[in-house]
Amino acid sequence: MLRALLGRLFGRKRPAPSVAAGEAEGFRRLQRAAPLRAEGAPASPVEAGATFLCREAVLGRNQRITGYQFMLQAGTRAHIRHSSRNIHHVFAEVLVRSLVDADIGELLGERLAFIDLPDSFLSHPSLAALPARNMVIVPTVLPDAGAPEPTALRAAVTALRARGMRIGLIDPTVVGELAHLLPQAEFIVAQAEGLDARRGLKLGNIALEVAHDARLVVRGLPSLDDFRFCCKLGASLFQGPFITSREDWSARDPGPNTARIGALIARLRADADTRELADLLKQDAALSLRLLRYINSAANALPQPVSSIEHALALLGRERLQRWLILLACTADKAGERGGAVLETALVRGRMMELLGAGRPAAESDALFLVGLLSLIDVILQVPLDKALAPLALGAEVEASVRGDHGPYQALLALTVACERGEAGEGAAGDALRAAAAACGIAPEQASECHLQALSWAMQIQD
Repeated sequence: MLRALLGRLFGRKRPAPSVAAGEAEGFRRLQRAAPLRAEGAPASPVEAGATFLCREAVLGRNQRITGYQFMLQAGTRAHIRHSSRNIHHVFAEVLVRSLVDADIGELLGERLAFIDLPDSFLSHPSLAALPARNMVIVPTVLPDAGAPEPTALRAAVTALRARGMRIGLIDPTVVGELAHLLPQAEFIVAQAEGLDARRGLKLGNIALEVAHDARLVVRGLPSLDDFRFCCKLGASLFQGPFITSREDWSARDPGPNTARIGALIARLRADADTRELADLLKQDAALSLRLLRYINSAANALPQPVSSIEHALALLGRERLQRWLILLACTADKAGERGGAVLETALVRGRMMELLGAGRPAAESDALFLVGLLSLIDVILQVPLDKALAPLALGAEVEASVRGDHGPYQALLALTVACERGEAGEGAAGDALRAAAAACGIAPEQASECHLQALSWAMQIQD
């Protein structure tokens, strides 16, 4: 992953025009294929801009990403919550076609995609275009008329499973209407709120005796303590804000690898000569090897391979060397496997900010990427923000934006976070997104496209 990211950040600064045009056309095709609309009328521009894919990482017990839950932005979900079944079907089809048009199977690899769909939508022909091996379909119950008969619903579920899709069921102690599907379920989905030891034991017994060892998925976990508790209950998969939650790390310091990189950055900022920097690099064989691998990578297209650290430094240049070291600092001492999931979120932020700033000078584009990337560096390294940033010797504008001290890139970072949080909140989330977009002078539609492209990019470089 790191080599791909380094190539992207320090190789070709932007995708070739044909690639960028292909990405943009893909999203325009999505809008043509599945236009967002109210019942019987086109959607307003505001509604269309707020209706786009969000995702939330699904982590396993080892805190590595196992998959994602994909959904429409929270403002849209709140808008249609009390609408008719027909409206729910329209937006379910938007969700499905969004995933198909994003070529989600190619992006996911072996990861899973969880999507919640109305029970009456499970026989819809659009589902046939989804990558079956990646999909976990979670039926939901709507209050109005039109729900399928149990026999018809079981037949629809059987057909989905025959295609290779998997079925998840909402906690049957809460939604009993679908309990007859438990023998066909591979996942039971529960909310963290209200999940105590007694209910966890009951769900475990259901999974063992009725659902044939279905795995328990817990959504909405607010903290690592909640994650640890649900692990003890026997849950297998986990979602929620705990992935990027902050704890009291005041007693922690950066790890030894980060400290060594920080020392290099400090000497670089002090205008140490190339020989001194090369000598420092040579003291860390792994770091030296990383530098040579990067400089000789296909992204740089050198006519002859580079074999000396001095030559590599001369080719890289001091500014690019500092950015390279900053990036390495984010991956040098990840404390726990959660760091991988947090790093992905940071990469999405960085890439989205870069896309939102398209057309700006190269140095400013780099600064935007770094602000997004470093906005979670304290969570990645699990140390206080001051300690995480101190060795990086960032420029004043980048550091102020990362710290939230009204730096020049703070508004774009706020917009990026608003898109990200569109998956967690409800009605207020859509308003926050529109307000953040307006503050940047950016249309919500543009923000939605950049967010999806950033998600796509972040998943691709981690293969």
